[in-house]
Amino acid sequence: MARKVILDVDPGIDDAVALAMALFDPRLEVVAVTATAGNVSAAQATSNVQSIIEQLDPPRLPRVGAAREPDAGRSADARHIHGKDGLGNTGFPVAELHHQHFSEKVIVEEVRAAPDAITIIALGPLTNVARAMARDPELASMIGAIHMMGGSLGPGNVTPAAEFNIYCDPESAQAVFRSPTTKTLIPLDVTSQVVMTYDQLDQLPAETAPAGKFMRDILSFAFRTHRNVLGLEGVHLHDAVALVAALNPELFGTEELAGDVEVAGELAVGSTIFDRRSAPTWRPNMEVAVEVDAPAVMDCILRGLDAIV
Repeated sequence: MARKVILDVDPGIDDAVALAMALFDPRLEVVAVTATAGNVSAAQATSNVQSIIEQLDPPRLPRVGAAREPDAGRSADARHIHGKDGLGNTGFPVAELHHQHFSEKVIVEEVRAAPDAITIIALGPLTNVARAMARDPELASMIGAIHMMGGSLGPGNVTPAAEFNIYCDPESAQAVFRSPTTKTLIPLDVTSQVVMTYDQLDQLPAETAPAGKFMRDILSFAFRTHRNVLGLEGVHLHDAVALVAALNPELFGTEELAGDVEVAGELAVGSTIFDRRSAPTWRPNMEVAVEVDAPAVMDCILRGLDAIV
C-alpha cells in the first residue's frame, strides 16, 4: 500500500527533482504539495509548484498549498543558484489557481483526514509545518512522521554556522524540532556527499520523454551556477537525497540525537545544535542521518527520474 505523503517544498531546482521523483513513485501517494518561501519568494514558490506539476502531468494530481512569507521575513534566498524564477530561468507557463488555500490549512486538513498515516517530507524552511501545528494544537500528535532536509552537524552553507533552510526561518524550525512528533533530519553534512556529475546528465530521460526536457533544462542551469558561483564541477541535489532517505532508509546511518535551533545571537542564528557530549543532558528528539551510501543514493535518484512516464 502506498504511503501517504505531503511534500513541503520551496522550488528550487533540487526541490523540483525531488518532487518529480515523488509524483511518479508507486510507493508514494502524494496527497498534497505545499509551497513554502525559501529559495524564492512565497508567490514564486507557489507558482513553481504549479508549473512543475503541469510540466510533468502526473497520473494523480495532488492538492496544492499556497505559500506565505515567514512572520519575521526571510534572511536569504538562493536565486543566485536556482535562477531568478527558481527553476533555471526557464519561464515555464503556469495557469493561475483561482481558489488557493494556504499551505498550513492544506496540511491540517490532510493530516486530520488521515490521522497517523501522513508523512510530511519537508524540503524547505519549516514555516508551513510550524504554522500548521500552531493552527491546530492537536496536529503534532496526529502526524505519522516528519522527514526534514536541513541543519548541519558541522559548518553551514549560508553562514559559517547555519544551513539555508533553517536560517530562513529559525523560529519555525525550533518549534518543529521541539514538537512531540517522530522526526528524521537529513542534514547538509550528508546531502553534500551526494554529487551529480556532468556525465550523468546523459542518463536522464530523453528530451522526448515527459520529464526529459524539463530536467535537462533546469539541471543544465544548475551545473553552470554550481561551477560559476560555488566552484564545483557537479551538482548537489540536497532535497532529492532527503527524499531517497525517506524511501530507502537502509542507505543511511542515523543516530538518535537531541537537537535544537539557535534563534538569537550575532553569529550563530539559524544554527542547529546537538547535545553530543559524553554525558548529554538533553533528551533525544529525532533521528539524524550521519552516514550515506552516496553512489547508491545517486543511483536511486537516476532510476527515479528514469521511471517518470
